[in-house]
Amino acid sequence: MACIKLPGLLALLFGFLFAVQSQAAPRADLWSYWLKSDESASLAIDHGDWQTFLSEYVHADNTGMNRVNYSAVTRAHRTDLDAYLRRQSKLSITGYPRAEQLAFWINLYNALTVKVILDHYPVQSIQAIDISPGWFSAGPWGKKLLTIEGRALSLDDIEHRILRPIWKDSRIHYAVNCASVGCPDLSQTAYNGAHVVSELIRAAQRYVNHPRGVTVLHGQVQVSSLYKWFKNDFGGSEMAILDHLRQYASGKLKYKLENVSDISGYAYDWALNDLRNDQLGDSPT
Repeated sequence: MACIKLPGLLALLFGFLFAVQSQAAPRADLWSYWLKSDESASLAIDHGDWQTFLSEYVHADNTGMNRVNYSAVTRAHRTDLDAYLRRQSKLSITGYPRAEQLAFWINLYNALTVKVILDHYPVQSIQAIDISPGWFSAGPWGKKLLTIEGRALSLDDIEHRILRPIWKDSRIHYAVNCASVGCPDLSQTAYNGAHVVSELIRAAQRYVNHPRGVTVLHGQVQVSSLYKWFKNDFGGSEMAILDHLRQYASGKLKYKLENVSDISGYAYDWALNDLRNDQLGDSPT
């Protein structure tokens, strides 16, 4: 019987654990402190610097997918992004109405993700930014990145302990961006409390109707692994996922999904959502 040396065994173990982790999603685990809100407050949050960044650097490629021109980001715009995040961290967000809070947390998650990429750029995938604490952690999602109301927060905290358990809205998955090709778009428009619901609907429609969200070929349906990882958020079954997809599908895709009863496969591309010149051009209509 061949003897496997310890370093080789450890490499195999870490590879296995990483593969398992990449296929599993954290469960929604409510951080009850963030349940507080003030619906009587007539407060609105300024996301102007974030909007300036999005307008300058987020562009649709020739498939209709939004990408980020990380390599073109100027020092001045990086400074403005850092200043935006500092201002957000000083807000007493629990004193705002719920709709403003939702837009706040989505924008904060996305701006933090972009900052993480810029801080480590060039990089092929966000998964390679291994700054999360713990032996078996991977990627940047577990690292505490900023403090709000005296509480240190990570990307995982924002998504899985605040957004998902408080709002219980599957469309949030279309709004938060993980800087990957397989992920729903980073919106070209900052989320706004006054219009956040309609913005979530548009985000869902964009992803579902793009091939990386859903593809139907010869009656076989392949969907993003997002729907497998967060199956419970989308109803808990393949039929519930398909019903959700039919709700947001349009045109030929909606027709193709009419009589489908199961999902044939799942796929996801973790490559960075970077923009290259050869990806620019007229997107499909």
